[in-house]
Amino acid sequence: MNATQPEFRMIDPALFDPSAISEEIRAQNADIVAKLAALPDPMSVPPAVVRERRRQGLGPFPLLPLSSKAQAMTIDGPGGPIPLRIIAPDNPRGVYLHIHGGGWTWGTADEQDPWLDRLADRCGLAVVSVEYRLAPEQPYPAPADDCEAAALWVLREMESRFGSSRLFIGGESAGAHLSAVTILRLRDRHGLTPFRGANLFAGCYDLTLTPSVRHWGPERLILNTNDVKVFADNFVGHAPDRRDPDISPLYADLKGLPPALFSVGTKDMLLDDTLFMASRWAAAGNAADLALWPGGCHVFIRFDSAMSEQALSRIDGFIEGL
Repeated sequence: MNATQPEFRMIDPALFDPSAISEEIRAQNADIVAKLAALPDPMSVPPAVVRERRRQGLGPFPLLPLSSKAQAMTIDGPGGPIPLRIIAPDNPRGVYLHIHGGGWTWGTADEQDPWLDRLADRCGLAVVSVEYRLAPEQPYPAPADDCEAAALWVLREMESRFGSSRLFIGGESAGAHLSAVTILRLRDRHGLTPFRGANLFAGCYDLTLTPSVRHWGPERLILNTNDVKVFADNFVGHAPDRRDPDISPLYADLKGLPPALFSVGTKDMLLDDTLFMASRWAAAGNAADLALWPGGCHVFIRFDSAMSEQALSRIDGFIEGL
């Protein structure tokens, strides 16, 4: 490169230097690996057993307190009633459709109430979290169908119920994947582009598995390579083409989508999914903000740390800026 020409870098490689990881995060990651190594392999027992263990606080993530402000309701869905969990402030300034994670196999709408409370309190959003059907009992397209139905319900009801037409969507891990699928379904099936912004945290966007997943190996820092393979098989093991954009949104036409904040830790085995998806999102002409967090494990915001607070504040700022 000519010395007079500017050098452009999309990603600062210093973020991936081991020296960028704080001692707090190093210790936290070591504790997670040690804890999970001492527990039974979650893939060796039926999903129902793991779901019950998670409810008892025996999974990889600590139990988070339930919100006193949460309300439950159900709406009609393509496979029966869909439970929704709603946390709303007085006089909301917007609505946030939240889709939880858990590898399409585990997880519930009430596992992350402190995040939803925060969005309500700090951003003035009425948060609607979707209790979609889970694989392998209800594989693709059931989870995506429920999220699509919930999004359409929110669109119909948000002004009358919450007094706002300012709509966001977001989720973590499988929830980020289903958020992207929902955005695409509303555009392609219904001609709708209603979202002001998308908050996509540590998503899995390629069900054929990206290199960072394939190369990770057996160490379970929340997840390992086999875990993600099993999750993908649970969700779409019957599908003839895992690169179908409705399954792997990385392969979709991404034109005309809302601004998105893509967040991921550098020690998240799904790192490539975020790097690839953020790049394709931007290349399609959409606003894309990439937040890389040194040493962060998969969905590290489930653990208290200075970095978790920084990441959550980055989400607050993203939403407030739209």
